[in-house]
Amino acid sequence: MTLEHETNYPMAAKVFFTRDISPAGLMRVYEALGARPKGKVAVKLSSGEGGNTHYLQPALIKDLVQSLNGTIVECNTAYAGTRDTSEHHWQTIREHGFMDIAPCDIQDEEGEIEIPVEGGRRITSDIVGSHFTNYDYYAVLSHFKGHIMGGFGGALKNISIGMASSRGKKRLHSGQQEILAQPFSGDQDAFLEAMAEAATAVFNALKGEMCFINVMNNLSVDCDCDGHPHAPVMSDIGIAASLDPVAVDQACVDMVYVSQDNKEPLIERIESRHGIHIIEHAVEMGLGSRDYHLIDLDAR
Repeated sequence: MTLEHETNYPMAAKVFFTRDISPAGLMRVYEALGARPKGKVAVKLSSGEGGNTHYLQPALIKDLVQSLNGTIVECNTAYAGTRDTSEHHWQTIREHGFMDIAPCDIQDEEGEIEIPVEGGRRITSDIVGSHFTNYDYYAVLSHFKGHIMGGFGGALKNISIGMASSRGKKRLHSGQQEILAQPFSGDQDAFLEAMAEAATAVFNALKGEMCFINVMNNLSVDCDCDGHPHAPVMSDIGIAASLDPVAVDQACVDMVYVSQDNKEPLIERIESRHGIHIIEHAVEMGLGSRDYHLIDLDAR
């Protein structure tokens, strides 16, 4: 397959890929990264809205999470549902089986902090949970899929909206520093740019002590935050991993575009929301590169 942003330039960001969506496949792409986490490790994922079954399943991620001695971390949502309060969210985390495989932490349960955004055009700070600084390293496990507002969700969304506190999510949806009275009605490009700026703030605050793994399965046009998502519209693709969140998201988008399966609904969702703009602005913010060197682990 010819991917638009793939290059053989040796200094390009490396994206490791396998078609094996299994605990062993997940371990394989992680080990290929050569990451060496030190200290306390957080595993950031989406716990999934109640009623949704597309989120990354505990059985899939258990071996990796436990090998890292990781704590699964999340933040509460900004919309009414099964994760809008810590009480509701703990129940959902329990029902979805995450507490059976690892310690879990709702990072904004005890408050929030602000971390600076440097060089942004939309926001000057990102609001995250107060437990954000309790961890030395973040392994970011993202379910790559569509999203009703962002077009698609991957690593960049997971460390921006996903890492933001409930109030922080409203700031990003507003697309500006001042939270709108109706934050979900903010300007679309401003929202995408605010997410890119928040993702950059998180990466910089952690001094890059992060890795990013995108699992491309259950490829619905809707997010795991939707309690009644559309059924997956195309076949599973695989798992991609990188130390560069921009590169791994761009690689996943490229793989959707070259798929021979029923890709049109997901592409329509991405394009109708101008979803690629989060990647464009992340590059402008210096977070990473759209060009990448894809390393197919299955070909070895």
